[in-house]
Amino acid sequence: MTHCERENDLVRVGGEVDDDSDATLVRRLAGATIGGTFNQYAASPRLRARLERYLAARVHAPLLLVGEAAGYRGARVSGIPFTSERQLTGTGPAEATATIVRGALRQLEIEAEVLLWNVVPTHPGTVTSNRAPTRDEVEAGLRFAQELARGRRVLAVGRVAERALGGTYIRHPSHGGAHAFRETLRTCLS
Repeated sequence: MTHCERENDLVRVGGEVDDDSDATLVRRLAGATIGGTFNQYAASPRLRARLERYLAARVHAPLLLVGEAAGYRGARVSGIPFTSERQLTGTGPAEATATIVRGALRQLEIEAEVLLWNVVPTHPGTVTSNRAPTRDEVEAGLRFAQELARGRRVLAVGRVAERALGGTYIRHPSHGGAHAFRETLRTCLS
């Protein structure tokens, strides 16, 4: 049995997606303290504006693909979950997980149907490394993921996301999991 055949495949937190809430969510996120994480949105109008545009473009996306936390080469720099600066501008650091996730979505031709997010939307770690988020950081960041999960099918990338938000488990592509990630995602969507 694949993880996609479980009964909790759909996570409905309740309510409709509010088209006008993107800027409000980003403002609240920019003002949030999530444990000892680095809040990349707090001092960067550019990242806040980029995230607002991304959320507005995906406001009606029926799928929420949610990971663990922002990575030091991914959302910490780009402001967009599962996305490196290089993918957006052609310059800056690349990020392996972002490359795999975005490539799989492109191959399946579903990029526009998926909203990407992280249970901890800020970055746990340093400028040059990631660390696992603490339980308190997961709890503090979860409210944003829950808000974005309203009315969407949730696909949880990794065990941290699955435990925190529920939804269908998909193997994280890091540490040799790229093939399993792609295959499980394909199975879940077919």
